[in-house]
Amino acid sequence: MYKGYITDIEGIKIGHAQNFDAGTGVTVLIPPRGNTASVEVRGGGPGTRETDLLNPINTVSEVSALVLSGGSSYGLSASVGVVEELEKDGIGFKLPSGVIVPIVSQAILYDLDYKESKIRPDAKMGKEAYENANFDENRQGIIGAGTGATVGKAMGEDFLMKSGLGSGTIEVGDLKVSAIVALNAMGDIFDDENGKQIAGIYKDNKFIPTIDVLCDLYKKNQIDKKNSLNTTIGIVASNGKFSKTELRKIAGMAHNGYARAIRPVHTMLDGDTIFSLATNKVKADINLVGALSAKVMARAIANAIYYSKIEDSGEFI
Repeated sequence: MYKGYITDIEGIKIGHAQNFDAGTGVTVLIPPRGNTASVEVRGGGPGTRETDLLNPINTVSEVSALVLSGGSSYGLSASVGVVEELEKDGIGFKLPSGVIVPIVSQAILYDLDYKESKIRPDAKMGKEAYENANFDENRQGIIGAGTGATVGKAMGEDFLMKSGLGSGTIEVGDLKVSAIVALNAMGDIFDDENGKQIAGIYKDNKFIPTIDVLCDLYKKNQIDKKNSLNTTIGIVASNGKFSKTELRKIAGMAHNGYARAIRPVHTMLDGDTIFSLATNKVKADINLVGALSAKVMARAIANAIYYSKIEDSGEFI
């Protein structure tokens, strides 16, 4: 397991809410005021809210909250509860009229087939996650947006593995770079730094490479029959000072962490999304932070698997 959690960055709060019986949940990140944020979406099937606003050519550069959730497009309702609570707390973009408009960006993953498809994250669950947000949260595994996450799906649900939520932090002097991710991938999962596969399609006590399965389906003219709806969603954050344009580049570099740890990634049935956030406290280099963002994202992905194992037994649930 890798050390650290995204709340290591001063001023960031994390809150979770979930329904374990239904197998779905929400994770809310509340950043300090004066932050800057952007996003990069690379999957072919994304589900998002307020991501266009984070484009560097658009107006607002500061977010009130970032939300990760299950529930597919239904889960976008979770942000409604977060917005309502932020408004009560007076947090958001202040208009000339005095009206406060919270800026809440969100990405969702597909977990409807995991347990109960009729129960999804909603405004109530989003409100609960917001109310649970605190500076000391450090739980990983089957929690929040990772509650219904699974990996290794190309051969169907009989051979997949349970995944969850992972996080990690890298420190270089005063600089901190962190990631949090809800890992819900079709492909094989690797601990990049240790060079080993840690999750994926598991059959007869061994891993079956996803690319081999896809090749076999193609040869049999059955590849269109593969039913695998996925999406890995995450956030990279640092205490460095960055513009929205620079954060867009950092988010793009952080996707290299996906590529190192998930194989294949960014398919047409993934909505892979990474938000990037800066709390703007210390001077930092974009190349270093971008490179560290990829590294810490790969670590967070590995942690999403490690923390989702049953303690001591090494089995998956």
